Amino acid sequence: MPTELPAINGVLVVPRLRIQNANAISSPLTWGAPAMSALLGSMQSIERSLGAELGLSFNGVGVICHGYEAQTTEGGYTRAFRLTRNPVNKDGSSASIVEEGRMHLDISLVFGVWGEVVGSDEVTRQRVAQAVADRLAGMRVAGGSVMPAWPRSAGGPTVQQKRPQLLALAPDETNQAPAFRQWRLRWLPGFALVSRDDLLLAHHAKLQATQPDASLLDAWLDLSRLNHHAQRNVSEHPQTGERVETVTWQHDRTAGWIVPIPVGYAALSQLYSPGEVTGTRDHHTPFRFVESVYSLGQWISPHRLSRVTDLLWYADHDPDTGLYRCRNDYRPPLPAQTAAELAFGFPSPFSASLAFTQD
Repeated sequence: MPTELPAINGVLVVPRLRIQNANAISSPLTWGAPAMSALLGSMQSIERSLGAELGLSFNGVGVICHGYEAQTTEGGYTRAFRLTRNPVNKDGSSASIVEEGRMHLDISLVFGVWGEVVGSDEVTRQRVAQAVADRLAGMRVAGGSVMPAWPRSAGGPTVQQKRPQLLALAPDETNQAPAFRQWRLRWLPGFALVSRDDLLLAHHAKLQATQPDASLLDAWLDLSRLNHHAQRNVSEHPQTGERVETVTWQHDRTAGWIVPIPVGYAALSQLYSPGEVTGTRDHHTPFRFVESVYSLGQWISPHRLSRVTDLLWYADHDPDTGLYRCRNDYRPPLPAQTAAELAFGFPSPFSASLAFTQD
């Protein structure tokens, strides 16, 4: 069974980070914005280095993208990544080129945190938030370098918009809503990444209605592209009365900015003891072979989120199945029919959560 987001009593916002040359290839099948596993790794690194000192537990992270620039060639339908030319070898021959996808990002990170310091005075909370921002400034985030913020004269954010903040959450979700409505407006313009496992489940069921052998991979690939269909229309000519046939092309992408994303890893082997496998990163951590797990995400404007937990991603580990997943508790607005069914006690078809591996 999937876990739930650990308890949080505040959010720590580090706005408008400029990241240069972040990793744009996060899995064997996808490219684009860095995977949430990379940002969860950055969060865990901060907690290990500063958590005990600051008295904070970091339990979730959300990302809002304000701008991006993929390092790809321009022009035409076929694009390629711009690759670096490495120095020549000792014998003067050309060194091999390692194909790496990179992109520049302008993002804001929102951490869900827990600690008594969240209830402190404004000066203390500002000191804690600045310490986290300073730590991030010296880190690699998704393989990219954190650059200094641009000056206001260059069209960048104001000093207020660049200031990190530690904000306290009300104890119940009802009282959190008014404050969150104010916070989310500060993150505009931008788009937040949320999980859409429900779309994958619904589209898989739709495909199986006409193609019983359709797999989750078929549904995922179908939603990862724009599918155009020819629509024939027959009408009468207004003057001659003859039957005229016309063809219009329509695509099936109506659910917003949907993207295929990697959401974690699934075990391919048993868990080996530390040092048992040659060539591992260290000899103190258990090791196992894994493959990528995929699902769907959606980039959505922050002002359309209704609660702070819609934004946050957190780690989930199921030792029985060997699944290491990044999860998000976003709940899309219910269609009118579904809302009526729930009001009368009928189950919703979008209540399940799933993902799949590349097998």
